[in-house]
Amino acid sequence: MGNKSIKKDKAKNVKQFKKLRRKRISRGQVHIKCSYNNTIVSLADLSGAILGWSSAGALGFKGAKKATPYAATMVSNRALENVARVGLKEVDVFVKGVGAGREAAIRALGNNGIKVNSIKDVTPIPHNGCRPRKARRV
Repeated sequence: MGNKSIKKDKAKNVKQFKKLRRKRISRGQVHIKCSYNNTIVSLADLSGAILGWSSAGALGFKGAKKATPYAATMVSNRALENVARVGLKEVDVFVKGVGAGREAAIRALGNNGIKVNSIKDVTPIPHNGCRPRKARRV
């Protein structure tokens, strides 16, 4: 009998959460990272808060197929599907990396009805690089 009263008490203490309103965002940012091994596409609002993302590995591509232009196209499509509820119309694109899917990912954005305002390459470039190893003595 004592068990039943405890269960009733717990049921009374359950918090009711308010339903969150979905944001409608028309302008945003797309960050594309293309490496030799993978392609990652992240969609963000103008302040940089991530709305949704996708990667070639998450879509099931394995090995060298993850870095292909086809995989980059599929990744862009899936990332846009993930944030379709937000209502993104215009984006600024930031591309990082040297992979093969850079242009394919950007083209896929345009093909899905997203207006690309600007494209900026933010690939990090070493100005002097790391300190070299000490010389080998033989």
